[in-house]
Amino acid sequence: MTQHSPAPSAWRRIQTAWGLPDLTGKGRFVTANLIDSLGNGLVMAFTVVYFVKTTSLSLVAVGAALTVGQLLALPVPPLIGLLLDKYGPRTVVAAGNWISVAGFIGFLFSHAAWQIVLWQFVVQLGSNAFWMGNSPLIVLVARGVERARWFGFVRALRNVGVGFGGAASAVALSIGTVAGLRAVMVVNVVSFAVAGWLVITFRGADTGEAADAGPAEPKPAEPGRAGGETTGRPSGGYRTVLKDTRYLRLVAANISFVFASTVIMVLLAVYAADNLDVGAWIVGVLVVLNAAMVALLQTLASRWIETRRPVTVLVLALLLNAAAFVVFGTLLVLPGWAVIAGLLIAMVLYTVAEILSSPPTSELSVVMAPEHLRGRYLGVYQMSWSVGGAFAPALLTALLEGGAALPWVFLTAISLLAVPLVLGLDRRPAATSEAPAPAGDVAPVEQLDGGPVER
Repeated sequence: MTQHSPAPSAWRRIQTAWGLPDLTGKGRFVTANLIDSLGNGLVMAFTVVYFVKTTSLSLVAVGAALTVGQLLALPVPPLIGLLLDKYGPRTVVAAGNWISVAGFIGFLFSHAAWQIVLWQFVVQLGSNAFWMGNSPLIVLVARGVERARWFGFVRALRNVGVGFGGAASAVALSIGTVAGLRAVMVVNVVSFAVAGWLVITFRGADTGEAADAGPAEPKPAEPGRAGGETTGRPSGGYRTVLKDTRYLRLVAANISFVFASTVIMVLLAVYAADNLDVGAWIVGVLVVLNAAMVALLQTLASRWIETRRPVTVLVLALLLNAAAFVVFGTLLVLPGWAVIAGLLIAMVLYTVAEILSSPPTSELSVVMAPEHLRGRYLGVYQMSWSVGGAFAPALLTALLEGGAALPWVFLTAISLLAVPLVLGLDRRPAATSEAPAPAGDVAPVEQLDGGPVER
């Protein structure tokens, strides 16, 4: 007798249609990500003005202090990687939120440049811990299915949160009082503290069969037992990561996406204002277009991404980035009436590349790493973001100073050079000594090759 599974609910049909993952029982995890995104939106649009208004320091001094604080955090990811391997992703994510809380409290009492440097370092440390732990935590939450949807959903959630956070920050800045600015910082302190509590009490990422059975934090695998040994310390370390040329290819290719991600913040406004005969209003239109496309299309794109090999998606994203940068560069020789259309076309290509690149790079950064060394691997991967994000503004602006087309030539070149680096990344090598991941944790790498992960 044929058994029929119950028809999906109306809400589940909506989730499926929009490319959303199954959110059942994941409310705390989703809320924590939304809070973090809102807080980051506030911080990104708010910190410089906050210190200019609440201290006697000049704009240049505040900017320099914030930059130094971020630079001091550059070596931190490998250290966080060790903690990830020891304590697991949930503990590191929650700790990242609470470290950020300490940094924001420090902001409230900062008056000198060295204090801003210190607490900016602390905030950056917390941010690095959150994002390094969040990707492996997403993999645990997904439990081997809908991974592309989860990564896409979190990306869209972040974009929406940053947008709303930036809007709330603009409202706070329009009030202009020191008390109002400090109140916004207090709200950030409370919200990040709540986010950390939501993560640490979330049970939907346990590797055991029952979410409420056993300890709250999934314990990292013991490679000695996985490899047949009964005792001994975990094998390998950062030397193992640095010998893994496949993973280093992913890290190197990701640098092209890191540089691409800085275009809106670093290049767009200056390029349009100084080199193109267009009004400043077009930059605002392009930024809104980018944010709206990511928010509305990221989860829908995840439906398409999950049925294709990650490498195929990454190659397409790189080629779209290259096409966008070519269009941006050729605007210099176009007549004025065509520049607006060209900017819109370039931004659409750029945003589609951004939408396509985020889920597979995040997913591969986790599943390509051996389970017992995943934190160390992610520490190296995060360095591509930290180092690339630190050097991109200086390099791209220097190129722009040398010639308006030079940054676009450079960005096009590194996008095309990254294509051969990603080819074959989702194929498991013929021989591997990686310890197998525990049941219920992460699907093997070979499942990424040639078809959807979801069954």
